[in-house]
Amino acid sequence: MKAEHYFTKQPTSSLQPHIFYARLRGSMLTFTTGSGVFSPKKIDLGTQLLIEETVLKPDWDVLDLGCGYGPVGIALAKAEPSARIVMSDVNMRAVKLARLNAKQNKVMLTVRQSNVFEAVPELFDAILLNPPQTAGKKLCEQMITEAKDHLKQNGLLQVVARHQKGGRELEKHMKAVFGNVEERAKQSGYRVYVSKKD
Repeated sequence: MKAEHYFTKQPTSSLQPHIFYARLRGSMLTFTTGSGVFSPKKIDLGTQLLIEETVLKPDWDVLDLGCGYGPVGIALAKAEPSARIVMSDVNMRAVKLARLNAKQNKVMLTVRQSNVFEAVPELFDAILLNPPQTAGKKLCEQMITEAKDHLKQNGLLQVVARHQKGGRELEKHMKAVFGNVEERAKQSGYRVYVSKKD
């Protein structure tokens, strides 16, 4: 039987819950995860870099696109309680876990099941993305292209990727779509790329 990808809408594998703790952006957080979601045993290095390096200001509207079980949005909601954060994922199991994790970490945010921007019509000051590179370049580029229409004027798309494993191509695509891109941070082969909607 073919292994399921974490971008499957409805994982059929039985949920094997796993709980771990992580210090992110200055707060100790608890996460319940399980099979059928991305990086269920620990916060992966790319996600960690994105969390620590995200540009975030008070009262911003922020979208954590492809949120998985929620570490990015939850860590940022804890760090900046005035931000209005929406988290979305195509994977129904991830959405369920993200809601549970938001509750157990006592943060207020919105979680939606959505295929890319399908159920996310509003505009944001920042969109955060750890693109599902195993789902293929086409989907990752679609997420970047469509993000532009969901950003406010001067809004930021902030993407983390492994530079040598497709990240360089995504950086070029961001430049093509937005007309600008800067490298905000790099660590362990991962880089955070930021494009601004002018």
